[in-house]
Amino acid sequence: MKIRYDRETCIGMFQCVDEWDAFEKNLDAGKADLDGATEVEEDIFELEVPDGAELDAEFAARACPVDAIELYDDDGEQVV
Repeated sequence: MKIRYDRETCIGMFQCVDEWDAFEKNLDAGKADLDGATEVEEDIFELEVPDGAELDAEFAARACPVDAIELYDDDGEQVV
């Protein structure tokens, strides 16, 4: 499972931070950071979801009010 985070779209509501500890508040930027993620395009970050964290990742993606977080299963199909 992979999570994809568009930091440019983020508006800093930090609802993802409340759902999954991989997201952290960056108050200086007014946006969340995805800890351990790789920047694959400008302001687009991806991270393999660790085993056991799938539900937290899904909640984080669903909680985002601007759909800046997408979740993909192991087949590459978008879950959220």
